[in-house]
Parts: sequence; C-alpha cells; structure tokens
Amino acid sequence: MSEEINKLNPDELEDVVGGKTVQIDNPASPYSNLRKAPGLNSEVVLKLRNGEYLETTGRTAKKDGYVWYEVYVINSEDCGGWIAGSLIGY
Repeated sequence: MSEEINKLNPDELEDVVGGKTVQIDNPASPYSNLRKAPGLNSEVVLKLRNGEYLETTGRTAKKDGYVWYEVYVINSEDCGGWIAGSLIGY
C-alpha cells in the first residue's frame, strides 16, 4: 500500500467511537477474516483485502487475547461483523 497506516494502540482500542473509518492492515497476509462474532473460532463471514475500508459501530469485546471491533464494510450493503483490532489501522 502506498499510504502509511497508523496502527491503533492496544491501550486505546476500547476508546474507538462509532462511525470511525478504519482500514485493513495485515502485514502477515493479503486477507483478514471478518467474523460473525468476536473470537478466533467464530464463523468467517467475509475475507477482506488489505486496504479495504470499514466503519466502526463503537462496540468492542475482548476475547482470545484480542480486542475485537464490530464493523461494517464501507460500500457493501449490510455486510458487517467483527474484526481483531490488530488487523486494522486508520
């Protein structure tokens, strides 16, 4: 990606408010899993590419060692789910 993405600080993750635009930034893989519920064992509803934009709802959860965010995929009708905070930046 040509733009530098600011990673969310884990100490600030729970302070994300609804309506914030974030971007998928997973250096380990070109794809990240959007899940039906928080947690690594939750069903995958969509594979997102690095650089895709999401909008936060303001809901967070801690599970499996991660802070999870409920998000909606921008430019996709009614497609939402949960993503680990370590996979997003702004």
